[in-house]
Amino acid sequence: MIKVKKLLWDKWNLEHIKKHGVTKEEVEGAGKAIIFSVQAYNNRVRIVGRAGKRILSVILNPQDKAHVYYVVTARDASKKERRYIYEIEKSP
Repeated sequence: MIKVKKLLWDKWNLEHIKKHGVTKEEVEGAGKAIIFSVQAYNNRVRIVGRAGKRILSVILNPQDKAHVYYVVTARDASKKERRYIYEIEKSP
C-alpha cells in the first residue's frame, strides 16, 4: 500500500479530471482513504479510494520526493473495482 503525502496539481490535470466529473477535493479525499493500490504502466500507480460516498480510481505518477505524486487522471471506479472494494469492506 502506498502513502500519499502530497498531490501535485497544474492546469492540465485539473481540467482533465473535470472532464470525468471529478473535483480536486474528491481526489485529495481518495488519496487519504486509499483502499488498495496497484502498479500501473510507465511506473505509475493506480489507487482506488473513497471520497465521501464515491469510489474513485486515480492514476498517479511518482515524483522524486517520497510520497509525492502528480495526478495523471481520476474517474469513478469501474464495476469490477467497486465489487472488489465491497468484498474487502465486508471481510472482518
